[in-house]
Order: sequence, then structure tokens, then C-alpha cells
Amino acid sequence: MAVHTALPLGELLQELYPQVVAWRRHFHQYPELSFQEEKTPAMIAQILREIGLDEVREKVSSRGVVGKLIGKKPGKTVALRADFDALPIDDQKEVAYKSKVPGAMHACGHDAHTAGLLGLAQVLAKHKDEIPGTIVFIFQHAEEENPGGAIGMVADGAMDGVDAIFGAHVWSTIPYGHIGLAPGPVMANTDDFIIEVQGKGGHGAMPHETVDSIVIGAQIVNNIQTIASRNVDPQESIVVSMGTFNAGNNFNVIADTSRLTGTLRTFTAEVRDLGERRLREIVEGTAALNGGTAVLHYDRGYPALINTEAETELMHQVAASIVGEDHMIRVKPVMGGEDFSYYLEKAPGAYIFIGAGNPEVGATYAHHHPMFDIDERAMLLAGEALGRTALQYLYEHEGTEE
Repeated sequence: MAVHTALPLGELLQELYPQVVAWRRHFHQYPELSFQEEKTPAMIAQILREIGLDEVREKVSSRGVVGKLIGKKPGKTVALRADFDALPIDDQKEVAYKSKVPGAMHACGHDAHTAGLLGLAQVLAKHKDEIPGTIVFIFQHAEEENPGGAIGMVADGAMDGVDAIFGAHVWSTIPYGHIGLAPGPVMANTDDFIIEVQGKGGHGAMPHETVDSIVIGAQIVNNIQTIASRNVDPQESIVVSMGTFNAGNNFNVIADTSRLTGTLRTFTAEVRDLGERRLREIVEGTAALNGGTAVLHYDRGYPALINTEAETELMHQVAASIVGEDHMIRVKPVMGGEDFSYYLEKAPGAYIFIGAGNPEVGATYAHHHPMFDIDERAMLLAGEALGRTALQYLYEHEGTEE
């Protein structure tokens, strides 16, 4: 495939780099948590209008923003997505752009995603006469908190008419200058559950007169590990992890009730269904075996993020033309979740990981860490990779419309 390079996106983005950094640092200093975003989307919409997009729509599914750039030539429609919510973490970095909001921090790079996509939108808006088709810029709220912002934005029309979609995530554990990508499953189905155990409380010295909810809960914790070891094909992937176990309030009282929470992660619908079914059977059966009862509350979260083959190959060729094939990394699927998956249920596309790690600037901490930071140059790579992928897709379908 010949990668189209008529528009020197890398050079044009480099000229805008100081502005992109300024945007990112502003967002970093004034983070807003999931489903609480107000000033961030207002600022995004204002910038999109100032740079001259053809359409700017605010309050998409209450807090999202969608901008549309309509090229002068006929063609298909491609979407690019960035998220802009923060996490409930105290920023511990000692930098000039440290968060000014106690208990809130951009510890996952969403500020960089938004600033980078704004920069790309500004560059492309100046060259709309050269674009065959339409580019939709999706700025999404609430990626970090289930049910997420994507599902609502899709329902509110963000993906209407879109033929393909692409997204990028800066990644602190990949060195700057490298790009990670893979076809197929990249991130997992992310389901959460609560287990409520009902026993019969009593004196710790007289256990024969009780039904110990802690013993039942402990057995449930052990028994559900057999889902992975004995129920699922060893060549398939599943993770069942317990997060909390709460019961009792005194040393000599057998707890009447206990409450457990956890998460179940899978890649395929079949394993997801099997995991939920076996979890319910084990929870209820273990409690009954011990003379108690237990109720499972199961909440299905984001679906698995599955990159489509053709669009992943397109993105790989474009990314390799930027950083070189020797700097491309075939990423392994991870059990984390991303609601970009909802967009991929509406149109084919791919999600890419942009190396943002660099010890020289303190970008060595994992995502969601209170010292998290990035090499800000990764925003240029993300913008160029997304922009050139979108243009390549449109150039290859020039003159065609849905």
C-alpha cells in the first residue's frame, strides 16, 4: 500500500506544538471526573468553533462534543475519537502544570488525547479543500466509569453516517517513538459483580449454632478460581479477581452477613457467558452447601475492544511510515477495558497505542499512578498517526459516498 503523504501533517503539527502543549497542561491543571465534566467540554467546543469546523455539537449524551469537518471533495466519513475525563487521584507530581483540583488528576493521558486531537482538527481545518469526504472528531466524556460515555454518544448520533473510526491512547509503558498495534481483541469485556452472603450470626464460642457468612464467603473466593482452571479452555482467556471482602465488626461475633466484590474479564462472548453462569452457580451452590444463601449481582461493563483486520493493517502501514517498522510493536491483548469498543460495534476501525514513556522527563509511572506523566511529544505522534490514517482511508475511497 502506498501511504499518501501529500499533506505534511508531521511538520504542520510541529508548528502547532506549543499550543497543543498549552492545551494539555490547562486540562491537566483543571481535571474533571467522569460524568462531572462541564468546563472541559465547553472549552473543547469553543476551540472547535474558533478553528472553523463546519459543525460543532455540544452536550452529546449530556457532556460529549462532536465536531465535523466536511471536505470539498465527495467521499466517505471517518471518525477520530479522544476522551477527556480524569480520575479520582491526588496528583503527586511536582511540576508547573500539577492538578489544582484536590482528589482529581489526569492519570491516564486523556488530557493529551484531547489536546492532540484538537491540534489535528486545527491543522486539517486549514486544508479542507484537499480532503475527500468528512472527518468527525468525537470528544468523549466518562471513559473511566461504567457505563461510560461512548454508549450514550453512540445512541445520541455521534456515529451516524460514519464508515470507519480510529482512536489512539498514549501509553507510558511503551517508549516514546514506538507505536503499538494488533488486529483482533486488544482489550477485554469488563464485568463487575457483588456477592451478598446471608448466614446466621451468633457467638464466636458457639459456631454450631450459627451459619458463618465469613466461612461461606471464603469458600466462594476459593471455589470461583476453578472457573479459570477447570471450566474454560486453557487456550482462552479469563480473569476472575476479588476486590473486597467485608464482614463482621467484632472478634467474638460470627458475622451474619458478608459482602464481596470482584471483576470478571474475558475476550469472547462465549467465555463471558460461561464465566457469568459458573460464577452464579458456584456462589449459590457454595452458600447452600453451608446452610446459607447468597445472591450474585452481575453488571456487564464495556464489551471487548476488537480491532478489525483491514483497518488495523491500514493503520499499521501509516504508523510504520512515521516511526519505521522497527519501532512498531505488536501489542498483546490486555485485560483492561475501553469503551471505544462501542464505536467499533457501529463501524470497523482500530485503536493504537502511542509510546509516551521517557525517564528523562519523569514519564516512567504506569497509568492511574499519582506520579503519572508522559513525554508530551507523543501528542504529535498520536495526531499524525490518526490524521494520516484518516486521510489515507478517505483518499482510498475518494469519490465514493454511502
